[in-house]
Amino acid sequence: MVFADPGEALARARALLDAEPSPLDASVAHQVIGIWQRDFGDLRLALHHLRRARECAARADSADREADVLATLGVALVHAGRTREGLAAFERGVARGGGHTRARVLYRRAYVWWVLGHHREALEDVRRAVPVLRQVEDVIWTARALTLRATVHLALGSVERAEADFTAAEALWDTTGQEHDKADAVESRGLAAFRSGDVPVALRLLDEAEERYARLGTPTFMLNIRRCEVLMAAGLAPEALAEADAAIGKLDGIGGQSTRKAELLLAAARAARLAGDAHTAIARAALAVRLFAGQRRTWWETHARLVLIEARHAAGRGSGRLVADAAAVAGKLASFGAPAAPEASLLAGRIALDLGWTADAERHLAVAARSRRSGPPLARLTGWAAQALRAQAAGSARGVLEACRRGLDVLDDHRMTLGASELRARATEQGAELAALAQRASLVSGGPRRLLVWSERWRATVLSTPPTRPPADPELLSGMTAFREIASRAEAARMEGRPVVALEREQRRLEREIRSRTLHMRGEALGDGDRFDVGRLLERLGDEVLLVELAVLGGRVQVLLCGRGRVRRFEAGLLAAAETEAEHVQAGLRRLAHPGAEARLPVVEAAGRRLEELLFGPAAAHLGGGPVVIVPPGRLHRVPWALLPSLRERVLSVSPSAGSWLRARETAPPPDGRPVLVRGPGLATGGAEVPELAGRYGRATVLEEDEARVPRVLEELDGAALAHIAAHGTFRADSPLFSSLRMADGPIVVHDFERLDSSPYRIILSCCDTARLASVGADELLGLVTALLPLGTAGVVACSAPVNDAAVVPLMLALHKGLDAGLSLAEALRDARAALPGDALHQATGWAFSAFGAA
Repeated sequence: MVFADPGEALARARALLDAEPSPLDASVAHQVIGIWQRDFGDLRLALHHLRRARECAARADSADREADVLATLGVALVHAGRTREGLAAFERGVARGGGHTRARVLYRRAYVWWVLGHHREALEDVRRAVPVLRQVEDVIWTARALTLRATVHLALGSVERAEADFTAAEALWDTTGQEHDKADAVESRGLAAFRSGDVPVALRLLDEAEERYARLGTPTFMLNIRRCEVLMAAGLAPEALAEADAAIGKLDGIGGQSTRKAELLLAAARAARLAGDAHTAIARAALAVRLFAGQRRTWWETHARLVLIEARHAAGRGSGRLVADAAAVAGKLASFGAPAAPEASLLAGRIALDLGWTADAERHLAVAARSRRSGPPLARLTGWAAQALRAQAAGSARGVLEACRRGLDVLDDHRMTLGASELRARATEQGAELAALAQRASLVSGGPRRLLVWSERWRATVLSTPPTRPPADPELLSGMTAFREIASRAEAARMEGRPVVALEREQRRLEREIRSRTLHMRGEALGDGDRFDVGRLLERLGDEVLLVELAVLGGRVQVLLCGRGRVRRFEAGLLAAAETEAEHVQAGLRRLAHPGAEARLPVVEAAGRRLEELLFGPAAAHLGGGPVVIVPPGRLHRVPWALLPSLRERVLSVSPSAGSWLRARETAPPPDGRPVLVRGPGLATGGAEVPELAGRYGRATVLEEDEARVPRVLEELDGAALAHIAAHGTFRADSPLFSSLRMADGPIVVHDFERLDSSPYRIILSCCDTARLASVGADELLGLVTALLPLGTAGVVACSAPVNDAAVVPLMLALHKGLDAGLSLAEALRDARAALPGDALHQATGWAFSAFGAA
């Protein structure tokens, strides 16, 4: 019962002990309490009760009872880090038990071998146990043994064998009432899905397992470890680190298993390294190494040493000793048959290359490169990264480009299995090194055109295809409605000065639930077959329009001027300096949004001149006089481009990538030309431009006051030719897909827009911060604007800084006047800026707005 209904089993065992049972019954009761404390509570109490259970079994003179308790005690001792004592208990248990009992003891020793990383010994004990358990029709223990064997197969990289055993075990679990074991089976299937490369299914199954454990009231430390693995693979390393650290805190609080603590420390170290926190990674990994060594868990210790070396290398500690350490770890992992062995060989080769040891580097990289032909996507990616570094060391630009192309193709296929735009964006981080290697090689060997192709290859890929539409899931829709209600109540409470702690807590809970469900979505596209074509771009640009793509190589901005049939390259300033200057400009615009800050205008203009020099360098003199499309890297998305002197008087638009601009350029407007005007609550001006625009557009659908509710707004926006939304915008840097516009019934968020079949052809967002985006992955952006572009929107006007609400009204009216005259968004915005009064307040307002896309 302890794995069917743990709480009830614990209560019955305590009640039995209170009734002065026989030694045999007392042995069972103490063993049940020991199992409960071992897996769900205090390990010290577990050892106390299991020793009492063994004493009672000896008094009852039952060899099988004593053997069974010895097996449970052996597991507890190993989890306590007392490996030698634990294995000795198993030796006595195997010797004391017979037949059926010995098979159960062998299963539990196999589990311990798995914990210790002795996979071949684990498989041997399971091989001896399963036939006996099947012969006596012990369904529960047979299912446990099959589940364990599947888990060991996964550790050895044998996914197909694991899935076969998991399927067989699950069929057996369905005939039992073992609810905890059933939850464990769901968790294990999640791990198998992850090992086969299916991240959304893995996340869904792990969440389902967590719900099952929650109903039983049992801790989930193994699930925490497995979810950390999946989160890291999905590009969510900071979340994995937070989950691992929180689980360590809980484990320490209950005096839990030392083995689990070591595994959680290893997960935290990996997550910290991937999150760019090398010093935290070093601290966590070093402690994990010490714990694993003390527990005599060589397999685990070796994996922790790999992470420790990776973190030291990331912290800049390259040395010959580190090469030797990485090579030794690679050799050990290979001897274990561990799938991580190629990673260690790649690391040894990488460090050797940094030191200029080309012969050593070639030896290690050649070993790592073997993994490029088979295995799950991220393992093949490791192999292609090694192959690219080999080609780079050999001076073969062609070899580098081929390896990078093949590696990014692998990652493309993996990325397109992900339905959520957030996961697609974050997954690109895995290919950042390959993209950078290819850019450097193309710069050396292929000229500006090839550099443009490779700059586009891994830029804004999340916009290349629409995200998978969230399913018509009643729970998801109910959660979104509840989220809006709670967010609306919290906003009202804040405005009235009432406490909001409980409401904010519930809002965060609902956000986690909604996000979790959207991350479960699987991708529907098979890959992006629409490869970027420089010739097609130049043809579309013609002789008038100039596209300026800013690439970053080695921290310096490379300017690619595309137009008039050719691509030219210029070198500009340092990206870090440009980012700093852009922040100064943003701070200046925030000040200018308030009356009385006119004295700041020359300071902001001077910062704009410095920013132009850093971003364009000598290219500024070659921009000509026609329309310009700017394609910035993700880290520069907040630059107010209209402030730069050479762009101030121009028809100017911005695009996340040249490919995205091309798609927008080729998007046809809907035939009916229906405009939609939306006015949200709480605006300082009341959305004063909307009534005047309603009079100008006779056929416009106007949604305001109680009609501006999210379901109705989404219904009207779907397929509209033009949408103007005057509503408070909120950007969420912590969770960009919950960036929102405030409607009458609460916020409309990015997740809502992703439900549209076709977003408006043109959309104007007239309030603050609607163009703010989060830079994630290799060069991806998440936010309101990027949610709209893949869904059919060809042009957006939005704002990247706080603005003065009153000054926005004349800008918007002038903008619509231009649209009514047949101008594009970029043309109309240029003319609208020119029509504003010349004071600092209105100039700053005009600079803060940008036109995105090509409509």
